[in-house]
Amino acid sequence: MTIQTALLQGASLLEDAGIAVPRLTAEVLLGHAMRRRREYFFAHPEQELREVEWIHYGRYLHERLKGKPTQYITGRQEFYGREFRVTADVLIPRPETEHVVEAALRRRAEWARGGGAARLLDVGTGSGALAATLQLETGAAAWATDISPAAARVAAGNALRLDAAVHVAVCDVLAAVAPNSMDLIVANPPYVPLTQREGLQREVRDFEPHVALFGGPTGLEIYRRIVDDAPRVLRPGGYLIMELGFGTSDAVADMLGGWNEVDVEPDLAGIPRVIAARTGGVRRPD
Repeated sequence: MTIQTALLQGASLLEDAGIAVPRLTAEVLLGHAMRRRREYFFAHPEQELREVEWIHYGRYLHERLKGKPTQYITGRQEFYGREFRVTADVLIPRPETEHVVEAALRRRAEWARGGGAARLLDVGTGSGALAATLQLETGAAAWATDISPAAARVAAGNALRLDAAVHVAVCDVLAAVAPNSMDLIVANPPYVPLTQREGLQREVRDFEPHVALFGGPTGLEIYRRIVDDAPRVLRPGGYLIMELGFGTSDAVADMLGGWNEVDVEPDLAGIPRVIAARTGGVRRPD
């Protein structure tokens, strides 16, 4: 079987099964099977697949047809221009979450405290995408927490692989974080209400970790816990920046009623995507 034939057959199978972007998915899966970048296929369409490549490609197609996300098959997902390893123990990083990074970078001069003294925390880190990205982009000292030991291992591995100085701790939300220790807290908390479980895409519902998806009966429970404990952890004038689930912006903004500079920012589609708020008090250099 040639590369061209393999891609045509794979894309056809995926399209018939209703899988989104079937051609691109076939290229990614074949590239994973052959350990080649997709660009290689355009220059070598008539190359014959080796038997082991054909076997792996068929297995990957079967897994995708059963609903397994492509990222869990390849073990990779790009985030903010860097490649992160992902497993079924962590949520797949989404492009929408990059808005949290951008919101933090826009406010960098206000929380960074003059460079290396700045300290940031990613709550519920999962793959470590937010913590590693912000550490590399700002040079700040970075910490990350997750309730899942398996997720914490993935985050620590990604930080090591990317040479990001991130300290990862296993704990529930902010429980293990010292008082008055952080200048910035970021989070993409679980925000899907349990009542919406059956309405999720099967790729999400059946494969991504529920602890990272569901925020309780209303989807607001983890937001409340973060907002309530963040003032203990943040230094005076520190920032809390969180991703917003669909329809949560008003409720989360109400939780932040006593904070300063509460700001809701939309994504490119105009949907409220990020909320940022600042604690009171006077910011002093270390």
